[in-house]
Amino acid sequence: MELSIVVASPKLLLQLCIRFLASLYSNICDWRARVCRGTISPPPTHSKLEENKVQNSTTPTSVNYHFTRKCNYKCGFCFHTAKTSFVLPLDEAKRGLKLLKDAGMEKINFSGGEPFLHEKGDFLGKLVEFCKLDLQLPSISIVSNGSMIREKWFQKYGDYLDILAISCDSFNEDTNQLIGRAQGKKSHLDNLYKICSWCQQYKVAFKINSVINTFNVDEDMTESITWLNPVRWKVFQCLLIDGENAGEEALREAERFVISEQQFQEFLDRHSSVSCLVPESNEKMRNSYLILDEYMRFLDCREGRKDPSKSILDVGVKKAICFSGFDEKMFLKRGGKYVWSKADMKLEW
Repeated sequence: MELSIVVASPKLLLQLCIRFLASLYSNICDWRARVCRGTISPPPTHSKLEENKVQNSTTPTSVNYHFTRKCNYKCGFCFHTAKTSFVLPLDEAKRGLKLLKDAGMEKINFSGGEPFLHEKGDFLGKLVEFCKLDLQLPSISIVSNGSMIREKWFQKYGDYLDILAISCDSFNEDTNQLIGRAQGKKSHLDNLYKICSWCQQYKVAFKINSVINTFNVDEDMTESITWLNPVRWKVFQCLLIDGENAGEEALREAERFVISEQQFQEFLDRHSSVSCLVPESNEKMRNSYLILDEYMRFLDCREGRKDPSKSILDVGVKKAICFSGFDEKMFLKRGGKYVWSKADMKLEW
């Protein structure tokens, strides 16, 4: 009935439209007046949204600084490859580390590439010393393949280092050669045991990182890990990152190293008696690290690749970290926050 009235009465339809527009105009005028009086806030502009995002940004409690991409090993699954040879000048690197400390950083991990390769480890040592003495960070750690480490480095810088992690994927030399975890015919395992001894001697917490892949997934490392007795044994599932170890522009082709979730779980079950084991599946690993590249840009891995932010040296930590893709909940879930200062570990040296 009402529909027929509207169809039959164009005049009525026009009157209804005029009333609606008048009501809308009145509401808009009323809203603008209330905004001017300060009784209601205007909708946030794009710049205001960005400002709120910066104000609510993540605190960079634990940061991984890959200050070099160069490496003397050729691990087939490497997901941070030598795409550039750039390394920041020492003073600029220190400036960036100071910005991170001021933003709330408690732990810094230096990695690569191979961090002991640049200036034979002296550049790295100076950063470690600066972070402990000048910034007074609770925890400073390094991840290395161990091939370039010398005892004199421990003698000069060991006091300032909390944790040294050595990457070792197998306790079979032939397997390490197949993976690429080697330099020529030099023994990777000899270095591993030697560095473990130096860590004990110079009071540095010793840690081992292993990437589980098709070449080592059936290995039982229980006896060797138990003997070495690291404070933590990080066990990673081999991860593909587009542009690094997968895709047309990648320097590595890691597809042949990839294992399934079930294979990874079977490896973990085999080593369930190892108390220091800390497992990280692809799900836990992908977005739960704050990664800085050689230009001090945060790398966002949410899309399966590494998308860089602007450098913290140019825009500051709070603005850059908004584009890090960091999942703080997953960071905590994977045990990213732990006793990471050697002063608190109560180790028997």
